[in-house]
Amino acid sequence: MTKFTSSNVRMIGVLSVAVTLMASPACRNSTSTSAARKVVGVSMAHFDDNFLTMIRTAMQDYATTFPEIVLQFTDAEGDVGKQLSQIQNFVAGGVAAMIVNAADTSATPSITKVAREGGVPLVYVNRRPAEQTLPDGVVFVGSDEIQAGTLEMEELARLMNHRGNVAVMIGELASNGAQLRTAAVEKVVAQYPDMKIVEKQVGNFQRERGLDLMNNWLTAGAKIDAVAANNDEMAIGAIMAIRQAGVAAGTILVGGVDATPDALAEVAKGSLAVTVFQNARGQAKGAVDAALSLVRGERIDHIVSIPFELVTRDNYKTFLNR
Repeated sequence: MTKFTSSNVRMIGVLSVAVTLMASPACRNSTSTSAARKVVGVSMAHFDDNFLTMIRTAMQDYATTFPEIVLQFTDAEGDVGKQLSQIQNFVAGGVAAMIVNAADTSATPSITKVAREGGVPLVYVNRRPAEQTLPDGVVFVGSDEIQAGTLEMEELARLMNHRGNVAVMIGELASNGAQLRTAAVEKVVAQYPDMKIVEKQVGNFQRERGLDLMNNWLTAGAKIDAVAANNDEMAIGAIMAIRQAGVAAGTILVGGVDATPDALAEVAKGSLAVTVFQNARGQAKGAVDAALSLVRGERIDHIVSIPFELVTRDNYKTFLNR
């Protein structure tokens, strides 16, 4: 009977990725045709997150326009160790470049180190890496999370006539997007003497958690005039709880971030007061373009910024097909 040690298991994982990559049509073609397709490994923090799914789908669609590359996706399932293992396997498998949506942004120095030591170009997408300065061969494509929180809360504050109680739904604590959006919301509220934050809890970017948090707050009798959620999924959960509780429409204003199709439907109904458009296609396209540029040896800025845009009942229709 073969005894499997931890080192055996790690080696099997590396070999399995290498075999998978070599078995793919892209890798077979690279040895037999002049139009070689290079593999770009993509590690996503979650496959079951709505917005990240939009990015993943957009990357896949956009990459098909380039015959020289093929994307290979893996799901980190929110696990830092699993994602680092995926990165190590990509490097061992000989990928031409990597695109990473970090499961935990505080862990990106380790990912960067593996990529640099392996000589593999690296593109972070959507979630900004922890490093203040990115080395050569490493790029971040994403948006300014402080802008997102600021746009959301400023519009909610305007609708509240700059007075009232605010509840904040925080995304994953491991995400710097959640941290920065929350800090921006707090900064806006602090500017107005008649506004204050009365509730602030983690909802992990999930609709079900947003519903549970709002239910708990309403059951406890909290006086809430507005909910500032770090994303649309939690905001929609809050809206569902408000409806189930029989609270009159418009009594509690709800804001989110991302402008997903579900969120735009709620804006159309008037139940979501504000959201902020995060350009999933723009980030996806930017990530693929950056990876291609690095593979080709072209110079590229370390930061590729995709701006957020405010979405309200007045302009939501312009975002329906974006």
